[in-house]
Amino acid sequence: MESKKNPNVDLTAKRPLFLNLGLVLSLSLMIGAFSFGLRGERDLSQLAVDVEQFDDIEDVVNTSQPPPPPPKVIQQPQIVEVPDEEEIEEEIEVNLDMEVTEETEVEEAVFEEEEPEEEAEEIFTIVEEQPSFGKRGIAGFYKFVKKKLKYPAQARRMGIQGRVILQFVVDEQGSISDINVLKGIGAGCDEEAIRVMKLSPKWKPGKQRGRPVKVRMVMPIVFKLN
Repeated sequence: MESKKNPNVDLTAKRPLFLNLGLVLSLSLMIGAFSFGLRGERDLSQLAVDVEQFDDIEDVVNTSQPPPPPPKVIQQPQIVEVPDEEEIEEEIEVNLDMEVTEETEVEEAVFEEEEPEEEAEEIFTIVEEQPSFGKRGIAGFYKFVKKKLKYPAQARRMGIQGRVILQFVVDEQGSISDINVLKGIGAGCDEEAIRVMKLSPKWKPGKQRGRPVKVRMVMPIVFKLN
């Protein structure tokens, strides 16, 4: 008798396929389980290492510094009042290292008085009352100069003329001193101007606060050819 089963619905024909699928699925589950076990062991070993590192860290002890010592108290000295009438019984020995008898002569101490240093008298340039040449003043001075002045031959020969500026001091008595040439023209004119100034008679001295004083003055001497 012939079989009436349809070959398309025969389960025995697909048995090898299902067997292979089951093997693949079983193998996959085993590999996954094995991998999970290895990962768990690795996490536990890493955790153990971390715990050991934590054990190596020492706890920091909170140290507190002691308070500074209190300042030292300085004891003030006690002042003991001693009455003025109390007698001091302590004997004081004086050793003069010399013997004094009735025949010993004591030299008198001589004190030399130091002479005060003389202060240099002040020379004024501006005073309340200027020195003057006699009654005619400056006009009389230049009349005197014209009378006494001799034109130097060298200056006349070279045709030199001009002003020689002289500086001099009129002291308390009216005498002329400390004659200097501030500006000269040479050729013997400077020396002639000084010579004539030395021949000058006494001036009327200048005064400051009513008393005669030394006054420094400046005057020109004119040399002019006719």
